Amino acid sequence: MTTITLHPDFRVGTIDRRVFGSFVEHMGRCVYTGVYEPGHETADEHGFRGDVAELTKELGVTMLRYPGGNFVSNYVWEDGVGPVEDRKPFLDLAWRTVEPNLVGTDEFLQHCERQGIEPMMAVNLGTRGVDAAVALLEYCNGEAGTKWADMRIANGREKPYGVKLWCLGNEMDGPWQIGHKDAHEYGKLAASTGRAMRQVDPSIELVACGSSSMMMDTFGEWERTVLSYCYDVVDHISMHAYYEEMDGDRTSFIASGTAMATFIERVAASADAIGAQRRSDKQITISFDEWNVWYLFSRFVGETNLPIQRDAPRIIEDRYSGLDAVVVGDMIVSLLSHADRVAIGCLAQLVNVIAPIMTEPGGAAWKQTTFHPFATAARLAVGDALQVRIDGDTMATKKHGDVPTVTAAATIDPETGALALFVTNRTAEEQVVTLRTPGADTRIEGGTAVLADHEGAREDQAAAEAYGMVDALPVSHEEGTVTLRLAPESWTAFHGTMRG
Repeated sequence: MTTITLHPDFRVGTIDRRVFGSFVEHMGRCVYTGVYEPGHETADEHGFRGDVAELTKELGVTMLRYPGGNFVSNYVWEDGVGPVEDRKPFLDLAWRTVEPNLVGTDEFLQHCERQGIEPMMAVNLGTRGVDAAVALLEYCNGEAGTKWADMRIANGREKPYGVKLWCLGNEMDGPWQIGHKDAHEYGKLAASTGRAMRQVDPSIELVACGSSSMMMDTFGEWERTVLSYCYDVVDHISMHAYYEEMDGDRTSFIASGTAMATFIERVAASADAIGAQRRSDKQITISFDEWNVWYLFSRFVGETNLPIQRDAPRIIEDRYSGLDAVVVGDMIVSLLSHADRVAIGCLAQLVNVIAPIMTEPGGAAWKQTTFHPFATAARLAVGDALQVRIDGDTMATKKHGDVPTVTAAATIDPETGALALFVTNRTAEEQVVTLRTPGADTRIEGGTAVLADHEGAREDQAAAEAYGMVDALPVSHEEGTVTLRLAPESWTAFHGTMRG
């Protein structure tokens, strides 16, 4: 038996809506035949697929990170602006693909604007540096009368884009990264680039590259060193994490949210240590700008083994099962539970590449299983994250040690009293959970769940399209408590009200 205890007065922090972001990289079919396909029957006048735009809206995406990812670390942004007919294809070294150069900064930012989605731009600190980053910022945000702002105007966009979120490179700790640097090199470059960018636009928010995995040999020391140079310059530090089922270890995989939570807490501790050393009142928050289930080690051949390809090759188009969807839901629990530290999140990626949305060239767009927990949480998680106390059993895992059998996050809208409760049952048995809200009047009005036993969705598009949220198991109310029933290996979103 597990007990979950909540109270409307005990809150973690306000949910930053940017935590429901996603990621568009020039990789595989994410851009071409993904978000962008001129000639498709749903394409708008700019070439962007309308069916993908509608699913993106349904998914609840609030922000999109662009253009990478590994792609950004050898990208010359100037080559991707101006008349399309004048642009030349080039070889992207990150994914060994000939980039047709039909979509660039203006096309992406205007697409975001049409969709009402905030953009998050990354600058190349791999093969380039301060000059190129400052020029791109001026191009995007500058007023008329300077070189790069006037170039934007000449290219047909008079009004500045006003991009507020900027990543200072991508995964610079990774030896696979074009222009990889050690922590001292990168920390100095991030600091000098950030300072220069703030001279152009002091209102921007800056993200320094943190560790691309908690398993990196440099983890911890990387954060300490990088922030020792740029703590006063940046607002956020990035985190990237991908999880997969390895060697049939289902128990460890379904508990991936625990590893994610540990990662968040360790990065926050590393950042706070630098703040304490500096006697600073500033708190660095986290941009978890790449996270997902990705069968990296069991299905992907590795970027260095890819042949040089053209025409939007099919790269890491993982098909997801019901179990994968439950794990995605459990990771959302970890993000919401750390609302005081996680300001930004990006499910990587949006379309085709390890994505909740899939397309076929000239054909339909459709939802993967992982679409459903993200869309449900994005719709229901409004207001403040509540402190959640869980008293219950644990289970042993090979990777993470003993972990809770049930995890949960809760949010409350302070204006309406609307309550959302997201609960993962990591066990293979139905669980009965008692929800206690002492001193508050709580009603659970309904709930929906994703279940792990839909393996066919991984192999068959029709099965994936048929997969969706199912009604939660029955709920009962008594004086001061609510009894919840959780299906085996499930992620459930309950909704109701709570007033104290």
